[in-house]
Amino acid sequence: MRSFCLTIHRTIQGLNQMRSDILLIDHHADGTHVDCMKKRSNVGQIGGAEMANPFLRTKSIDHLQQEGLQETGFNRVLGLWHLTAIGLGGIVGVGIFVLTGTAAATKAGPAVLLSFLIAGLASAAAALCYAEFSGMIPVAGSAYTYSYAVLGEFAAWIIGWDLLLEYALVVGVVAIGWSGYLQSIFEQIGIHLPPWAQGASGTGKGHVFDLLASLISLGIAALLSIGMEWGSKFNSLMVSIKLGIILLIIGVGSFYVNPEHWHPFMPFGFNGVMGGAALVFFAVFGYDTLTTAAEEAKNPQRDLPRAVVVSLGIALILYVGMSLVLTGIVEYSTLNNAAPAAKAFSDIGLKWATFVISVAAVAGITSVLFSFMLAGSRIWFSMSRDGLLPKWFSRVHPKYKTPARPTWIIGVVTAFIAGLTPINKVAELANIGTLFAFVVICSSVILLRKRRPDIERSFRTPMVPLIPLIGIGFSIWLMASLPGVTWVRFVIWLAIGLLIYLTYGQRKSKLAQNERR
Repeated sequence: MRSFCLTIHRTIQGLNQMRSDILLIDHHADGTHVDCMKKRSNVGQIGGAEMANPFLRTKSIDHLQQEGLQETGFNRVLGLWHLTAIGLGGIVGVGIFVLTGTAAATKAGPAVLLSFLIAGLASAAAALCYAEFSGMIPVAGSAYTYSYAVLGEFAAWIIGWDLLLEYALVVGVVAIGWSGYLQSIFEQIGIHLPPWAQGASGTGKGHVFDLLASLISLGIAALLSIGMEWGSKFNSLMVSIKLGIILLIIGVGSFYVNPEHWHPFMPFGFNGVMGGAALVFFAVFGYDTLTTAAEEAKNPQRDLPRAVVVSLGIALILYVGMSLVLTGIVEYSTLNNAAPAAKAFSDIGLKWATFVISVAAVAGITSVLFSFMLAGSRIWFSMSRDGLLPKWFSRVHPKYKTPARPTWIIGVVTAFIAGLTPINKVAELANIGTLFAFVVICSSVILLRKRRPDIERSFRTPMVPLIPLIGIGFSIWLMASLPGVTWVRFVIWLAIGLLIYLTYGQRKSKLAQNERR
């Protein structure tokens, strides 16, 4: 067996040497030859391809690193706090006021804080992988661009196509929740919308169109289109309001905590804790959105990895704090309702908290909309710039220096989705897309450590391959727990994407064009 393996190893070495000789020497018909080292160095560089197979051709990481530090038409206005705010905008939304109570009442009891910690550790495994890539490849596109460099063009297309759907669905669904909370605030101050404008058909008597949900989608699109500097300032303001109110709620609530409510601490056993982790996992991702803004960051290789880690760390602290307070001020069994945080504070006599929590939810959801629409438009832009989608989408606005066309398209589409569609199982389709991307990114870190250990990394994922394997395992476990109909819809969407790639993308991509030269 050993001799057989040695033979195989020597054969591979011989083939590699033959390939090098062929690349190094180019013989002409007259018997002369020229040095083709330059030609070889361009394979996989600046639009080159490492493999002729259209499904496997990859981008050069060395070139991507250079490209990420060059001017690409965007304004570099995002510092560490702005990037962290985008990450927090994607992670901390209305879920902190809902999932904490729901998971405690139905899954884990007071041990829901352990559920958040377990989910946070699993999410952190993927976050650390994102951090390594974001520092190594500071180019717009996030998981799409990273997979292009490691797994090849076809895998990149699948990830990009998958994330386009995910981000658009998140924006559409979350906009409906934003409308519900804002209408709640309006009602508390005596303002009532006409029935036809309160929600999509089928969501209530006389409902026809969710006007507020549609308007916020268009408003965020306008904000993202007129300039990242103003948009990031607005998002940072929303995040600051959200964090301030959450800290206020935790601080005030801590004075009303009764430790007796934490007993029994684990009423559903450890299985309940794990069930809670699966439920709340969807509240602890969203940091991937900030990596799509790499070309608008002032110092992407330094700040992107930091922002990923810091945003997730802050979010976990807030989730654990809210879990302790909610399960400490009331019995965990009373938290199974649509607004557990608001009801819990109302039950202990703090009626004002209902209004404050609604304000925090509106600010929080606004920042979620901003983060995910930003991510969707940047991935669309990147796919178009690479030739996988028509170039028309990648033209930067001459005045505002933003990818205004894909931004407005996403804004209009999501405005119709939010205005006409009730919240339902479509949200699960967004979840499967995120988990699929996590599996790809974690796998890519392992592969690239073996293929290119020489590449300079401003941030290194610790304990490879253990950490990436944790991220892969947890993501696959959660994907397997999703309903079958979600998988059917996901496969249909990927099949549509495959058709577009085969009929357009594989012929029009930049790498394909360079192969023909």
